[in-house]
Amino acid sequence: MQRYFSDKLKDNKFELRNDDVYHITRVMRMKSGDNIEVVCDEKVYLCCIDFVNGNLEVNVVKCYEKTDEKIIEKVLIIPLLKEPKMDLILQKATELGVNKIIPVEMERSIIKLNKEKEDKKLERWMRIVKEASEQSMRVNIPIITEVKKMSELENETGLKLVCSTKEKENTIKMFLQSHKSYDKINIVIGPEGGISPKEEEYLNNIGFKSISLGKNIMRVETVPLYILSVLNYENME
Repeated sequence: MQRYFSDKLKDNKFELRNDDVYHITRVMRMKSGDNIEVVCDEKVYLCCIDFVNGNLEVNVVKCYEKTDEKIIEKVLIIPLLKEPKMDLILQKATELGVNKIIPVEMERSIIKLNKEKEDKKLERWMRIVKEASEQSMRVNIPIITEVKKMSELENETGLKLVCSTKEKENTIKMFLQSHKSYDKINIVIGPEGGISPKEEEYLNNIGFKSISLGKNIMRVETVPLYILSVLNYENME
């Protein structure tokens, strides 16, 4: 069943975004009486669609009970990357349960954005994570912050780690074994050329622990998928 997000519920009817209406009518070619799911405030509603005078109505049938599952907030802190790599990370990280994505300017990042380009990129990124959230049947959409500077990471709370090519002893396995209980984890991933020694030292000074992901050097787009998979396995109930 197709799933969509909305924050507009009135008189037991949902109002959907224009692109979702287009998807229902033109792509899925749904008809009156077809059912969809709509997520609002992390609650899932079973809805029945109807076409009235050519306009789409989304009528609530029932609301599923909200599950009280244990949630560990996963925050991905990533460099600015070329579009295909960035798109892949956003999509797959969303499928793997990331809660928040913080794009950060890094010394070795090839991509630089001015304010106008940043606004357009954020709009594109939000569209990608929304669609990935619908496809993976999530009840929320990851937050993507504005592009930050490294110095703005100082006040992040929770466990903090930085994926390092320099660190050899402290592995991700050892790190997680020594931190059995936590509610939030922040993961910094470097650009293609890696995090600079100066940046890694700064991160260490503000509480980020350098960890190794093993002997093999992974591509930047592989790292978040690997580490989120590890975290999901470790916290599986």
